[in-house]
Amino acid sequence: MAPETTPAPDDRKPGDESPEAAPHYHGHRGRLRARFRETGGQGMPDYEILELLLALAIPRRDVKPLAKDLIARFGSLADLLAAPLDQIERQDGMGEIAAIAVKTVREAALRLLAADVVKKPVISSWAALLDYCRARLARESREETRVLFLDRKNVLIADEGHGKGTVDQSPLYIREVVKRALDLSASALILVHNHPSGDPTPSRADIDMTRDLAKALKGVGIALHDHLVIGRHGHASFKSLGLL
Repeated sequence: MAPETTPAPDDRKPGDESPEAAPHYHGHRGRLRARFRETGGQGMPDYEILELLLALAIPRRDVKPLAKDLIARFGSLADLLAAPLDQIERQDGMGEIAAIAVKTVREAALRLLAADVVKKPVISSWAALLDYCRARLARESREETRVLFLDRKNVLIADEGHGKGTVDQSPLYIREVVKRALDLSASALILVHNHPSGDPTPSRADIDMTRDLAKALKGVGIALHDHLVIGRHGHASFKSLGLL
């Protein structure tokens, strides 16, 4: 007969464990889960949501101090989710598994936002498109350029990264963008990039590059609908500013 096994503390019902058998944080963790079930997480501070997440990746340690340290270092849960993987891994108490768990949440959130945009006309889902672009780019520490390719009905058919650079510039190779648009049979596109400084005001280089791209696309019958610059404090639209 196989020996009886003792259930893991996290799987026990309240009252099943003795004080000696269950670490002090298991009761606290159970109360957090109960609050989350009742509220869906609404009203819970960032560090408690993070604590619940870290508990799944680091089940045998009290992660409340680690969650508070991470929020203090990065500023908020949103800033932590947007931070580079290697920076999260370097935090004392974190490792590859926990850091990847954090980044997985961000990717899942981006895909949730993208679901309201992909395969839909961008004009009718413009607010959702802006939400998606802000979530993906507003908190990035380096400039990144993305290209949204549209079909003849202005339906988004592809969202691709086409350059990741430094804190104040990101390379864009116009020939590659035009070639990719032709490969996708795109009829139009929207250019999107971020300003890590937080100020979305287009630079002189942004304006010159956009005009060069629009001219190259026009030569092959493809329209450049807009160029969005994303910052923490808002966004700028070349079309709305009269720059396109």
